[in-house]
Amino acid sequence: MEEIASNFIHDIIDEELAAGPSEENGWRDYVRTRFPPEPNGYLHIGSAKAIYINYMTAKKYGGRFHLRYDDTNPEKEDPEYVKSIYEDLCWLGAVPDAVYYGSDYFDKCYEYAILLIKKGLAYVCDLSPEQMNEYRGTLTTPGRESPYRNRSVEENLELFERMKNGEFPEGSRTLRAKIDMASPNLCLRDPAIYRIKNTPHYRQGEKWHIYPLYDYAHPIQDAIEGITYSLCSLEFENNRPLYNWVIKNIGLFKPEPRQIEFARLNMTYTVMSKRYLRRLVFEGYVDGWDDPRMPTLRGLRRRGYTPSSIFEFVRRAGISKTNSIVDIELLEHCIREELNATAPRRIAVLDPIKVTVINYPEDKVEYFSLPNNPNDPDAGTREVPFTRELYIEREDFSEDPPPKYHRLKPGGEVRLMGSYIIKYEGVRKNPDGSIAEVLVSADLESGCGNPVDGRKVRGTIHWLSAKHAATADVMLYDKLFTVPNLGDIPEDKDFTEYINPNSLVKVTGAKIEPALLDAEPEEKFQFVRIGYFCKDTKYPNTFNRIVTLKEGYKF
Repeated sequence: MEEIASNFIHDIIDEELAAGPSEENGWRDYVRTRFPPEPNGYLHIGSAKAIYINYMTAKKYGGRFHLRYDDTNPEKEDPEYVKSIYEDLCWLGAVPDAVYYGSDYFDKCYEYAILLIKKGLAYVCDLSPEQMNEYRGTLTTPGRESPYRNRSVEENLELFERMKNGEFPEGSRTLRAKIDMASPNLCLRDPAIYRIKNTPHYRQGEKWHIYPLYDYAHPIQDAIEGITYSLCSLEFENNRPLYNWVIKNIGLFKPEPRQIEFARLNMTYTVMSKRYLRRLVFEGYVDGWDDPRMPTLRGLRRRGYTPSSIFEFVRRAGISKTNSIVDIELLEHCIREELNATAPRRIAVLDPIKVTVINYPEDKVEYFSLPNNPNDPDAGTREVPFTRELYIEREDFSEDPPPKYHRLKPGGEVRLMGSYIIKYEGVRKNPDGSIAEVLVSADLESGCGNPVDGRKVRGTIHWLSAKHAATADVMLYDKLFTVPNLGDIPEDKDFTEYINPNSLVKVTGAKIEPALLDAEPEEKFQFVRIGYFCKDTKYPNTFNRIVTLKEGYKF
């Protein structure tokens, strides 16, 4: 098994396992973790951190890793998201040992709610949501008890049964835990644990008119599955006393799961909120949930990111209890580092200008061997055809070059990568003055070697045979937003005002090596001197830029 680096969570687990089972640690002597997403949207790179922590922790200790859908809110959940979540986990390599649904525990949640009512620890409350909020108090003032708090067990049981049977309208009643209205932790001020919803469930149909709230259902689900460590993000830290209260007062579970929190993954130039992501999709700012500019795992996959680069990014970003924003350049560094070692090299000319080698025979074709990957000797070479008429990048020629311009220019020479040195001879122009063709001569005597007279040629540019090149569309993706931290924008501004207008530049008519036409969807390449690209999965004959060649991240 690969070595998995320790973190503060593993330090806690190591200490408990070394101590052995005890009342103090809830009789935990094995490791079982879970990932509990709500199926109301697609997973994003923030989800990848929770997946990584839970999956890698189970793997390190030889335990089990569960996927459990938190499908307790019937209004927003959909089988589409259920399917996508499982597929994304498998793509990441975090294949769950078991798959569960929170909705499968509805009967047990109801049974334990009856138990709490009989213990005098839960009651039916008729306060409206607005009244409940008013009665709850503030951080500096205690709450007030509901006038319905001291209903008899019999009355609570009757009302709760009628709630289940759909006899009351939504919002008219809740079942609340009876804890402490003066607690300094607002989560313990008699929180609602069941609410009325007359909405059919996508799996349970119309069986239920009441649904458990997350803070009540989640610990029960963990306990039933034998989860030993409920590893979740830091926003649940204040809810941990309620998590423990539910487990303790039901009193039927050994081992008792332990909740441990870690900082969420936030990244520059990105939004993680599902509400914001839904707006981007449904208001047409992006091309669906899998748009390569989206932080969703589907989007990152379509763009060309790999599971290993995403997990490496999470690992390098660190696992701690301190919230921070990670620079997106770290993610780019991780995929760039991986693809530099693994991606085959190919030639693409995105903005082609025609070059004619005037001293090269019109009907001649020869082939030059170019390395598939200079960093991998085992990757071999490929044969690239050379002919009289070529394409080069328009920016690789200048009639009026700036200082230190080492590409093709009047009076200058440049090497065509892996082949001849060429010298500028002239241009042919269109009626509008634009350049139609650049005329050059090749140093045929030197071939692909150094000039025989010892002169120095400083520039090297890439090229393609005009006769053999294929045509493709190329999508140049960039950051979706213009500001690094959307949390800093003024309150009177909408986040969509900061969408980068250049986050996608579509290039049509790019010229590519003909072999690229046979590339498989998601196959990745380095387009030499340009960047790393991936064959798109949605549109034919299209390549998506994953990341540029430029290395900008500083450790």
